[in-house]
Amino acid sequence: MTEDLSFEEARKELERIVAQLESGEASLEDAVALWERGEGLYRLCLGKLESAQGKIEELGARARAAKAPQS
Repeated sequence: MTEDLSFEEARKELERIVAQLESGEASLEDAVALWERGEGLYRLCLGKLESAQGKIEELGARARAAKAPQS
């Protein structure tokens, strides 16, 4: 399901859902289903971004520690 999607795939699907919702052409039931799917994709993207940010911060800390003068 959503967990199997890459960040890029989830973002593209989320963009399609937003466009569908903004068009106003979806029935109420379809709009609710699209909204729910969109929320799941949003959470997936947010989780992947937060994970990437944590890794980048960790790598930055390692790089700074490696450059620090050894006592």
